[in-house]
Amino acid sequence: MHKVWLLFDPRRTLVALFTFLFTLALLIHFILLSTDRFNWLEGPRPARTGQIEQTIPGGPPAAFG
Repeated sequence: MHKVWLLFDPRRTLVALFTFLFTLALLIHFILLSTDRFNWLEGPRPARTGQIEQTIPGGPPAAFG
């Protein structure tokens, strides 16, 4: 294993490794922040009901209450 370090400069290799790992960690955290379930800053968004109310032109008049 020590002969591997004779091929690569240890400082440059470790700096490249830590830079890659830091970039990967940032990417993973931003992906998690973009989801509803794992966004720990804003919390979960309110659930949508799935029902859309639309008025139909020329439809029946609205009831007065």
